[in-house]
Amino acid sequence: MRVINLGPDPSLAYRPNLDKNEAKEKEEYRNFESGSLIDRVFNTYKLMHTNQTLDFVKQKHSEWTSCKHTQMGMMDIIMSLDQLVDESDPDVDFPNSFHAFQTAEGIRKEHPDKDWFQLVGLIHDVGKMMALWDEPQWAVVGDTFPVGCKFQKSIVFRDNTFLENPDDKNPYYNTEHGIYEPNCGLDNVFMSWGHDEYLYRVMKFNNCSIPEEGLYMIRFHSFYPWHSLGDYMHLCNDKDLQILPWVQEFNKFDLYTKSPDLPNVEKLKPYYQSLIDKYCPGILKW
Repeated sequence: MRVINLGPDPSLAYRPNLDKNEAKEKEEYRNFESGSLIDRVFNTYKLMHTNQTLDFVKQKHSEWTSCKHTQMGMMDIIMSLDQLVDESDPDVDFPNSFHAFQTAEGIRKEHPDKDWFQLVGLIHDVGKMMALWDEPQWAVVGDTFPVGCKFQKSIVFRDNTFLENPDDKNPYYNTEHGIYEPNCGLDNVFMSWGHDEYLYRVMKFNNCSIPEEGLYMIRFHSFYPWHSLGDYMHLCNDKDLQILPWVQEFNKFDLYTKSPDLPNVEKLKPYYQSLIDKYCPGILKW
């Protein structure tokens, strides 16, 4: 194994003050009722909830999961997110690449012995690269939810954004379990298409060695109705319930490290490149 001399601990370049951030009022995060960005956020979700159907999701699986779009290293993909501001996020209005390092450093502060967890914090949003490849943001960003079964009340903007979604009126899909068996397991559920599912598929396609807990974080970190609101448990199996606490642990860093205090990315990159080299090295197929 190639040894990289990192010099002084680069994590000293930026460590979010989680205690300070967590002391903020919780309603200041994920405020979907007011704020300067609310119109942009609502319009993104309205398009998402109108167009994310079971047929649409299956179409996106066929388009994206064969990973034939490009070949790039992970760090290059991360840095390309300098070009992306997430239109569904009511909390931030700065490029997604900064959020990647904020999340990773928050995890490193609390879990210094789990380098794979830190890496997941860094890469969890890189599937948003689809928006730079002409996929509309409503098919890339935002909270995710199962399709092919009833859209539950826990989905953000549920009451007034699904009115034109044909699946919401389909009697076969619009039941508690829809096309699924009870406790079938989330592995067997079609989620609304977005960056979570795409990156999970890329990791699997490229045989990256991130452990199963990390893959769940990648795949379901935007599934707020499940990991934060306790919904859709009727679709979960024992494996899902055992890994759920890991996804919940990840969520607090994904959410509460968001801050206008932006990290010095160049000082942090050597350390995180070493983690990339360990778990998802080389040129990946996307």
